[in-house]
Amino acid sequence: MTRKLGWRRRGADHGRVDESNSRQPPNWRSSNYLVIDLETTGLDTCNDHIVSYGAVPIREGRIATSEATYSLVRSERESSEAALRTHCLRRQDLAAAPSVGECVDRLDELLRGHILVAHGAWIEHSFLRRAFKCSQRLFTYDVIDTAKLASLVLDVSVGPNQSIGLEYATSRMGLPVHTPHHALGDAMTTANLFLALASKLERREDSLTGSRLITLST
Repeated sequence: MTRKLGWRRRGADHGRVDESNSRQPPNWRSSNYLVIDLETTGLDTCNDHIVSYGAVPIREGRIATSEATYSLVRSERESSEAALRTHCLRRQDLAAAPSVGECVDRLDELLRGHILVAHGAWIEHSFLRRAFKCSQRLFTYDVIDTAKLASLVLDVSVGPNQSIGLEYATSRMGLPVHTPHHALGDAMTTANLFLALASKLERREDSLTGSRLITLST
């Protein structure tokens, strides 16, 4: 049930990319990013399960479309009615999918040397951290939240525990929306949004680095 598009093995280094190795003055394009979107059985980060993921690499400020990856994830937990209406993935659809442990192995490999990018990233971060912990792994990757970057670029005020929706932010930036509520489609939409937001922020910052984007996301 796993679809792999031109995937290749990454190096064994974890966490943030060393931006000092670039011949040019370091900027955000010197870092590698992995955009991840998850579909889950619900939004309870303590009890709900991941049912699919999409992952899209960005290198040198470009989306590596040929290396985009999508997979279903086997789950014994039924999706809530709200989640099922969103992603339409039933438990029987996931019966032959890889286990969450197999998917953690794959995502850990893909994330090495990359900064994680997600929209409303607290959801992806919480589910991935728990999944990694269940597989006896530490989740040590830095995270950039495009929802928080969008609030800066679009000058939109949001309340506590709220964030700008992916489709809203994408439309405001004049970008296309790819297959909403499908993990790979949303990951691709987020990747395009990230590039547009980083390019906008670059005009405001003297030196916009991957590390600075992480700071702006907190």
